[in-house]
Amino acid sequence: MAKVHPRPIDGTLRKFSLRVPEVIRECSGITVFGKRIKSLVFSTDVAIIKNVNADAVIAVYPFTPQPVITQAILQVSDIPVFVGVGGGLTKGPRVLILSTYAEMQGAMGVVLNAPASNEVVASVAQSIDIPTVITVVREDEDIDARIEAGASIINVSGAAKTTDIIMKIRKNHHDIPIIATGGPTDESIRATIEAGANAITWTPPSNGEIFKNVMAAYRNGDPHP
Repeated sequence: MAKVHPRPIDGTLRKFSLRVPEVIRECSGITVFGKRIKSLVFSTDVAIIKNVNADAVIAVYPFTPQPVITQAILQVSDIPVFVGVGGGLTKGPRVLILSTYAEMQGAMGVVLNAPASNEVVASVAQSIDIPTVITVVREDEDIDARIEAGASIINVSGAAKTTDIIMKIRKNHHDIPIIATGGPTDESIRATIEAGANAITWTPPSNGEIFKNVMAAYRNGDPHP
C-alpha cells in the first residue's frame, strides 16, 4: 500500500511562524541521543526559538557565554539546544566550567569557537557526556587533531569557503558528523549538503525584519500576514 501523507495541522494563531527551508530535509541528519537533527536555527532570540520548526537550536553569540542566557533559552525552547561555551574571547578553565554547567542545565551539546586550543577541547570532551562541537572556519584546520582531542561533531562556518572545507574534511573522515551553514538560497543549501554536510544551520530573519512586514500590513489596513 502506498504511503498516505496526512494533511498538516496548524493552529489559527500558531500558523504564523518561521519555517526552515524544505531543502534541508534532503540531508541525512545527525543522531544525538536517539534524536535525528537536520536543521538548526542559529538564534538566541527566545521569541524566534519558540516559533520556528527547526529540529534544534545553535545558541552561539559574540559575547562571553553566560549561564543565565543558556537557562533562558533552555526554559523557552521545546527543541534541543547546542550552547556556545567560548573558546575565543573566553578561554581556558572558564570554558570547561561553562561546558559542565551547560550540561547540567540541559543542553544537548556544547559548541567551542574556532580559536579554542586542542587542550581545551580535550578537557571539555573528557569532562562532559554531551557532544563537544568544534567550529571550523579555515581550510587549513587540522581536523585530525580536533577529532583526536575529542571533538565529536564538526561545525563548519567558512562563509564562501564552507563547501570546500566540508569536502576536504570528507576526504579523510567519512563518518564524522558535520553541521554547516547553508547560505541564503535553496541552491547554496543543496550544494552544502552535496559537499557532505549532515545538518544545516539556518539563520532566520530578525525579529525587526518580521515585524516590519507585519506593521506594513497594519498600516495598509490589511490583516496580519
